[in-house]
Amino acid sequence: MTQIPFRHIMAAHCESGTVTALLNHQGLKISEPMVFGIASGIFFGYIKTPSMDFPTFAVRSMPGQIREKFAKRTGVKFRGETFRNPEKAERALNDLLDKNQPVAVQVDFFYMNYFPTWYRIHVNVHFITIIGREGDKYYVSDSYHPKISEIDRDALTKGRFAGGAFAPKGFMFYPVYVPDEIDMGKAIKDGMKGAISNMLKIPLPFLGVRGIRRFADKIVDWPKYAKDENMLSDKVFRITLFLEDQGTGGGGFRFLYASFLQEASKVLNNPRLNEMSKEMMEIGDGWREISLAAAQVAKKRDFSRENLEGIGNLLRVRADLEESFFTKLGKELSNHKQTI
Repeated sequence: MTQIPFRHIMAAHCESGTVTALLNHQGLKISEPMVFGIASGIFFGYIKTPSMDFPTFAVRSMPGQIREKFAKRTGVKFRGETFRNPEKAERALNDLLDKNQPVAVQVDFFYMNYFPTWYRIHVNVHFITIIGREGDKYYVSDSYHPKISEIDRDALTKGRFAGGAFAPKGFMFYPVYVPDEIDMGKAIKDGMKGAISNMLKIPLPFLGVRGIRRFADKIVDWPKYAKDENMLSDKVFRITLFLEDQGTGGGGFRFLYASFLQEASKVLNNPRLNEMSKEMMEIGDGWREISLAAAQVAKKRDFSRENLEGIGNLLRVRADLEESFFTKLGKELSNHKQTI
C-alpha cells in the first residue's frame, strides 16, 4: 500500500496536534486549542524527588491525559494498546494501515530521523501519526514537521521501543467512535473546571500555582545539584526550552490556552471569555520574559544568587497573576451557569 489520504497539519503540541488531526480525519472538525482546552491541558508542576539528580518542571498535564480527558468529556472513543513484542506491535500497526486506518504511535523523538541530527533529543513522549507504508518505509504525519515525512522500519521500531522514563512500549491509539452530536458547551465548561482544579485546587505544594511558587523559591538551590558549570548551564537553559521549544506553542502553553478561550467565547456566547483570552496572552508574554532571563543567565554562566532570585521573582509574578486569572475564570463559569 501507499499513503492513506490524510490532511497533514502542524501544531503547537504533539499530543493535542495528533489527536486533532486524527479527529479531523474521522470527520470531527475541531481545532487544536479546543482539544487542548477541553482536555484541561494547562498545568504546572515542580518536581524534585530523592531519586532525582536534578529538579524539573512541567507546564502541561501528564502524557496521555489530553486524549483521555477529551474522550471522557465528549464521548469520543479511542482504542489504545501497548506491546511487549516489537514484531507483534509492527503487525498490529500494519494491519490497521492496510485497512486505511491512520494510527498514532508514541516514540522517542531522537529516532525521528526526518529531522536534522542537531534537533533531535531523547524524549519518550512524542506522538506521531503513521499514515501508510511501502516495503520497509512508513509515511509519517508529525505535527512538528512542515510536510509528510518518511521513516524506515528500523528507526520507527527503535522509537516505539526506546527505554527509560515514560518508555513508549509500542503504544498506539486511534479513534473508533465519534458521536454524531457533541455538547461542546458542556465539554468546554468541564475543561475549564479541570484547568481551574489543576492550577488552584490540587492540595499539593508542588502543583499548580503552589508549584510555580515552589519553583520560585527553589531555583536558588539549583547550583548545589549540578556537578559542574556545564551541567548547571544546560539545566537553566532548559527552562527556556521547556517553555518555548518543547511543543508548547510558546509561553508554556499559555498562548494555546488563550486561543481556546477565544474560541470558547463564541461557542458559549460569552464575550468576557474573549477578554480573558487577551489576559492569558499577557500572562504568556510574562512566561517569555522568564525564558529570556533564563537564556541570558545560561549563556553568560553567571549563576549568582542575585540572578537566580531574579528568575524567581519573575516566577512569583506569574503565580500571582495565574492565581487571580483562574479564580476569575471560576467566577465567570458560575456566573455563566446562572444566566443560562
